[in-house]
Amino acid sequence: MVYLDYCANAPVDPQVLDTFYNITKNIYANPNSIHKLGREAARILDEHADHIASYFNVTREELIFTSGATESNNLAIKGICERYRNRGKHIIIGAMEHNSLVSSAMRMQEMGFEVELAPIDQDGHVDLEELEWMIRDDTILVAIAAVDSELGIVQDIPAIGSLLAKYPQLYYHVDASQAIGKVDLDYSLCDLITFTPHKFGGIIGTGVLVKRKDVSLKIQMDGGKSTSIYRSGTPMLANVVACDEALTIAMAHQKERESYVHMLQQNLLDFLKDFPEVHINNTKYSDAYVVNFSILGVRAELFSEALEAHEIYLSTKTSCCPVNAPSKIVFALTKDKKLASTSLRLSLSHLTTPEEIEAFKQAFVLSLKEIKENG
Repeated sequence: MVYLDYCANAPVDPQVLDTFYNITKNIYANPNSIHKLGREAARILDEHADHIASYFNVTREELIFTSGATESNNLAIKGICERYRNRGKHIIIGAMEHNSLVSSAMRMQEMGFEVELAPIDQDGHVDLEELEWMIRDDTILVAIAAVDSELGIVQDIPAIGSLLAKYPQLYYHVDASQAIGKVDLDYSLCDLITFTPHKFGGIIGTGVLVKRKDVSLKIQMDGGKSTSIYRSGTPMLANVVACDEALTIAMAHQKERESYVHMLQQNLLDFLKDFPEVHINNTKYSDAYVVNFSILGVRAELFSEALEAHEIYLSTKTSCCPVNAPSKIVFALTKDKKLASTSLRLSLSHLTTPEEIEAFKQAFVLSLKEIKENG
């Protein structure tokens, strides 16, 4: 069995799982409780929240712990729009955003907001000149993914931040779910940052929204103060501690992992380029962790099924999208529906072995031959 769908979900690091288990088993008091056990739980939570915050040069009061990136994106987009609607109702989002952000923006559109897509160049980078031209006096939010989930295109987050800093009436949100622990980016000019540890060895059901202290949000989940006034619910102590553990491990090994994975990626790209029916969708800005390609004339779902018969598991696109729909992210880049309908996303990890890459190659050749023979 060869798993090549790490952008959808990565296995939990054993050290992280042990941490989660030990905290869940031994520190079970509610951190909001005023008794001794509750105070000890609160102390542990604060200690680890402080450590997570240190990676972003913020305080723990600027962290909102959620159930995942989807909730964080919803809170960021809806929270900003509803809080600052008196300033304006114009928002700009990236052309290659996660569905949770797009859907949140569409919900705001239903409430009278105007949503526009930031233009991208032929390699998938946001066009800064065009973006500035789009900004208006009533623009209150610009939301751009640091790295998209299908092509792995790394945006110039600091440059976008420098541009947006000239417009104090708007806020800058970055979904860094596919970036944290993988690529090194400067988020110092971002007002809001989303990430989730299950993309880099953490626990599913955990998310973080970094919100600068001078930014306010309209609360989306009522019920009273938790670790933040902006998100109610019993504080998720084990999740926070495990998130810190996963983040610490990922950041400590980020560069060596990225270098190793880049070697695997180049191996795959060299292999795929030898097939005339294959179109590589990666651009020069794609990170090391994704190989996105289209097989002209072969539906993505059909080829994915053929690979699965050989126990090779990858995605046709981001896992939150409808199964049979073309990839909206590949289409946004290529403007080619055929490429978008036949694209496959192979996502790598430091856990991927050279032997697994060879197994994929063999299965690819066999699958392509089987499909051609069957017409």
